[in-house]
Amino acid sequence: MRTHYCGELRSSHNEETVTLCGWVHRRRDHGGVIFLDLRDRDGLVQVVFDPDDDVNFNTADRVRSEYVVKVTGRVRARPEGTVNKDLPTGEIEVLGKQITVLNAAATPPFPLDSHSGVGEDVRLKYRYMDLRRPEMQSKLILRSRISTALRRYLDDKGFLEIETPILTRATPEGARDYLVPSRTHDGKFFALPQSPQLFKQLLMVAGFDRYYQIAKCFRDEDLRADRQPEFTQIDMEASFVEESDIMGVAEGMIRHIFKESLGIEFGELPHMPFSEAMERYGSDKPDLRIPLELVTVSDLMAEVEFKVFSGPATDPKGRVAALRVPKGSELTRKQIDDYTKYVGIFGAKGLAYIKVNDLSDLEEGLQSPIVKFLPVAVRKALLERLGAENGDLIFFGADKARIVNDALGALRIKLGEDLNLYTAEWAPLWVVDFPMFEQDDDGSLHALHHPFTAPQCTPEELRAAPEKALSRAYDLVLNGTELGGGSIRIHDQAMQAVVFDLLAITPEEQREKFGFLLDALQYGAPPHGGLAFGFDRLIMLMTGADSIRDVIAFPKTQSAACVMTQAPGEVSNEQLRELNIRVRKSVTEG
Repeated sequence: MRTHYCGELRSSHNEETVTLCGWVHRRRDHGGVIFLDLRDRDGLVQVVFDPDDDVNFNTADRVRSEYVVKVTGRVRARPEGTVNKDLPTGEIEVLGKQITVLNAAATPPFPLDSHSGVGEDVRLKYRYMDLRRPEMQSKLILRSRISTALRRYLDDKGFLEIETPILTRATPEGARDYLVPSRTHDGKFFALPQSPQLFKQLLMVAGFDRYYQIAKCFRDEDLRADRQPEFTQIDMEASFVEESDIMGVAEGMIRHIFKESLGIEFGELPHMPFSEAMERYGSDKPDLRIPLELVTVSDLMAEVEFKVFSGPATDPKGRVAALRVPKGSELTRKQIDDYTKYVGIFGAKGLAYIKVNDLSDLEEGLQSPIVKFLPVAVRKALLERLGAENGDLIFFGADKARIVNDALGALRIKLGEDLNLYTAEWAPLWVVDFPMFEQDDDGSLHALHHPFTAPQCTPEELRAAPEKALSRAYDLVLNGTELGGGSIRIHDQAMQAVVFDLLAITPEEQREKFGFLLDALQYGAPPHGGLAFGFDRLIMLMTGADSIRDVIAFPKTQSAACVMTQAPGEVSNEQLRELNIRVRKSVTEG
């Protein structure tokens, strides 16, 4: 029906006769000449209709925005002085010879050249219209190109694309699983997978050696800007590998798609231990574009009379840390109060600060309600450790280490955004050497990643000091966002037994939760490891979108609903009877 896409026409097509199909982006009448901006997924081109041809001129005069038309005409150079340098097709136009209206269109619910002032709920309700906007189309086109690029990359590395089941088994602790009732197995349910984790390990046992999949995953949880109930991840697993092998493949893939899709080249990605990331940035996914760092000052505060500082400083699980903001003394009291409220979200009881007005005067040159509680020697040592300069502002966090890290780590990010402190456009890194376990307040352990992550020690060393054990896990972080993570897996039954024992998972629970995997591991499981990337998050970062909803064709809202299709919806009583299910009304409905 067409010979070219609208956006592909250039000066090299001059004098060619072309047939275009698309949507009328804009219609203009200039002195008896009709101009149509014709749009398709590839771009936009200007079409001109002269009044010499009454039939086609009158048809062009009748069309309106979003009419679907077919146009045949001759490509010609634009008249001198009318070239549009902001448009890829701006040096040429098409002199229309024939126009056919393929379909009329109602007035769009919002302007398609901009959605300024249009709420996201309206955009999602009319998503098929929202997706016509060039901004949205460019994001999804880039998404398609990236998925093609990563497939080619992994194919070249010997990985096989293998699909794993969507209907699988719910695990007893899987409160966040989406459940699917079975019609043929009365009273039983499938679950939609949160990850292909167990199946990809089984593929390693089966000898497929290198696997990947662009996998749909599902999680029934509260949503944020970077979460959806159904999401896509780039999943991979390989046998006979060490950490450096799988990380090398993944890093190479990220480099490849950034270079091929955006023309951006990354050097070798730095590695940072988890402990260093928490110490310096208060986060295991630090945004290295922001130069601010946390500095521990517990030792300096241990003997001060100010209990707000000395208490956490002498608590084995406490921390006192400082965050120096260069030229931060320009912040107003209201701004500081706002930041104090902000850190309260993360459990901080307050936000102490010192404004450094004059380093040479440790009595009058420091402005803060807390200075009087700090001996002059402590003030001097503190400023030296932080490398403070006149005009700086120093924030303090003092509490349990987790609260201090969460609060000051989040404050660091917010200051970077508010004060535009970014020193680079991209800052990728690997975070490694994660603890094997986290300890709850009651002393019980839980796996920081999952119970199949291999530790860096022997089973005997793990059992003797589980709280000190490091895992063979690794996370790839980009601009403060965790793109993905993975680990070398446990393939040795003795090690797996120790991990289950430390996690207080009984043999009965092991069989119920993971029985089929444990059975498979008995039959010659190779050493293996893998990694999964959040594909939606990756595209969000690469396109500069504010939310992964902007890079998914038909996303859900933050309440996990589709306002366009009105899903989830009710089903008929007949369907429920076939499943032997009865819906019980909640108390509020009753």
